[in-house]
Amino acid sequence: MKNVIATDQAPKAIGPYSQAIVHNGLAFLSGQIPLDPATGQLIEGGVAEQTERVIENMAAVLAACGSSLGQVLKTTVFLKDMGEFAAMNQVYAKYFDVDPPARSTVEAARLPRDVRVEIEAVAAIG
Repeated sequence: MKNVIATDQAPKAIGPYSQAIVHNGLAFLSGQIPLDPATGQLIEGGVAEQTERVIENMAAVLAACGSSLGQVLKTTVFLKDMGEFAAMNQVYAKYFDVDPPARSTVEAARLPRDVRVEIEAVAAIG
Protein backbone atom coordinates (compact mmCIF):
# COMPACT_ATOMS: atom_id res chain seq x y z
CA MET A 1 0.00 0.00 0.00
CA LYS A 2 1.38 3.40 -0.91
CA ASN A 3 1.44 6.33 1.47
CA VAL A 4 1.20 9.84 -0.01
CA ILE A 5 3.51 12.35 1.71
CA ALA A 6 2.92 16.09 1.88
CA THR A 7 4.67 18.66 4.07
CA ASP A 8 4.43 22.44 4.38
CA GLN A 9 8.20 22.47 4.98
CA ALA A 10 8.76 22.02 1.23
CA PRO A 11 7.08 23.61 -1.78
CA LYS A 12 3.59 22.35 -2.49
CA ALA A 13 3.12 20.24 -5.60
CA ILE A 14 2.34 22.51 -8.55
CA GLY A 15 0.54 19.82 -10.52
CA PRO A 16 -1.19 16.44 -10.22
CA TYR A 17 1.60 14.69 -8.31
CA SER A 18 2.70 14.06 -4.72
CA GLN A 19 5.82 15.42 -3.04
CA ALA A 20 6.68 11.80 -2.27
CA ILE A 21 5.26 8.31 -2.11
CA VAL A 22 6.36 5.81 0.54
CA HIS A 23 6.02 2.14 -0.33
CA ASN A 24 7.73 -1.00 0.98
CA GLY A 25 10.33 0.86 3.03
CA LEU A 26 11.30 3.27 0.26
CA ALA A 27 10.55 6.94 -0.32
CA PHE A 28 10.15 8.04 -3.94
CA LEU A 29 10.57 11.82 -4.13
CA SER A 30 9.23 13.87 -6.99
CA GLY A 31 11.69 16.28 -8.54
CA GLN A 32 12.31 19.33 -6.41
CA ILE A 33 12.98 22.74 -7.91
CA PRO A 34 14.36 25.83 -6.13
CA LEU A 35 11.13 27.23 -4.76
CA ASP A 36 11.05 28.90 -1.36
CA PRO A 37 8.52 26.81 0.61
CA ALA A 38 7.35 29.88 2.57
CA THR A 39 6.54 32.01 -0.48
CA GLY A 40 6.25 29.54 -3.34
CA GLN A 41 8.56 31.81 -5.35
CA LEU A 42 11.77 30.89 -7.15
CA ILE A 43 14.87 31.83 -5.20
CA GLU A 44 17.39 34.30 -6.61
CA GLY A 45 20.82 33.24 -7.76
CA GLY A 46 22.61 30.84 -10.04
CA VAL A 47 22.87 27.08 -10.13
CA ALA A 48 24.79 26.88 -6.82
CA GLU A 49 22.10 28.75 -4.88
CA GLN A 50 19.38 26.83 -6.68
CA THR A 51 21.02 23.48 -5.91
CA GLU A 52 21.23 24.36 -2.22
CA ARG A 53 17.51 25.25 -2.10
CA VAL A 54 16.58 22.08 -4.01
CA ILE A 55 18.49 19.86 -1.57
CA GLU A 56 17.03 21.69 1.44
CA ASN A 57 13.56 21.06 -0.03
CA MET A 58 14.46 17.39 -0.52
CA ALA A 59 15.61 17.16 3.11
CA ALA A 60 12.24 18.50 4.29
CA VAL A 61 10.31 15.96 2.20
CA LEU A 62 12.60 13.17 3.37
CA ALA A 63 12.00 14.14 7.01
CA ALA A 64 8.25 13.95 6.40
CA CYS A 65 8.81 10.45 5.00
CA GLY A 66 10.77 9.34 8.08
CA SER A 67 14.05 9.43 6.17
CA SER A 68 17.01 11.76 5.64
CA LEU A 69 19.64 12.78 3.12
CA GLY A 70 21.93 10.13 4.60
CA GLN A 71 19.46 7.44 3.53
CA VAL A 72 19.18 8.52 -0.10
CA LEU A 73 19.97 5.60 -2.40
CA LYS A 74 19.72 7.26 -5.82
CA THR A 75 19.29 10.74 -7.25
CA THR A 76 18.67 12.03 -10.72
CA VAL A 77 19.91 15.56 -11.36
CA PHE A 78 18.47 17.51 -14.26
CA LEU A 79 20.52 20.52 -15.36
CA LYS A 80 19.52 23.22 -17.79
CA ASP A 81 23.17 23.51 -18.83
CA MET A 82 25.74 20.73 -18.34
CA GLY A 83 28.35 23.50 -18.30
CA GLU A 84 27.11 24.23 -14.77
CA PHE A 85 27.86 20.69 -13.58
CA ALA A 86 30.93 21.69 -11.51
CA ALA A 87 29.04 24.42 -9.62
CA MET A 88 26.10 22.09 -8.92
CA ASN A 89 28.44 19.26 -7.93
CA GLN A 90 30.33 21.43 -5.43
CA VAL A 91 27.11 22.17 -3.53
CA TYR A 92 25.80 18.60 -3.92
CA ALA A 93 29.04 17.22 -2.43
CA LYS A 94 28.51 19.25 0.78
CA TYR A 95 25.24 17.42 1.42
CA PHE A 96 26.35 13.97 0.29
CA ASP A 97 29.93 13.89 1.61
CA VAL A 98 29.77 10.41 3.23
CA ASP A 99 28.66 7.33 1.28
CA PRO A 100 27.02 9.38 -1.48
CA PRO A 101 24.06 7.87 -3.33
CA ALA A 102 24.12 6.55 -6.87
CA ARG A 103 23.44 9.41 -9.27
CA SER A 104 22.60 10.19 -12.85
CA THR A 105 22.97 13.72 -14.22
CA VAL A 106 21.39 14.79 -17.46
CA GLU A 107 21.00 18.03 -19.35
CA ALA A 108 17.36 18.87 -20.03
CA ALA A 109 16.21 21.22 -22.77
CA ARG A 110 13.81 22.91 -20.37
CA LEU A 111 12.86 22.46 -16.73
CA PRO A 112 9.72 23.60 -14.86
CA ARG A 113 9.59 27.37 -14.34
CA ASP A 114 12.84 27.61 -16.34
CA VAL A 115 14.95 26.69 -13.31
CA ARG A 116 18.62 25.72 -13.65
CA VAL A 117 18.38 22.46 -11.65
CA GLU A 118 15.84 19.84 -10.54
CA ILE A 119 16.63 16.75 -8.44
CA GLU A 120 14.56 13.65 -7.72
CA ALA A 121 15.48 10.88 -5.29
CA VAL A 122 14.77 7.43 -3.89
CA ALA A 123 15.60 6.85 -0.23
CA ALA A 124 15.33 4.15 2.41
CA ILE A 125 12.95 4.70 5.32
CA GLY A 126 13.88 4.21 8.97
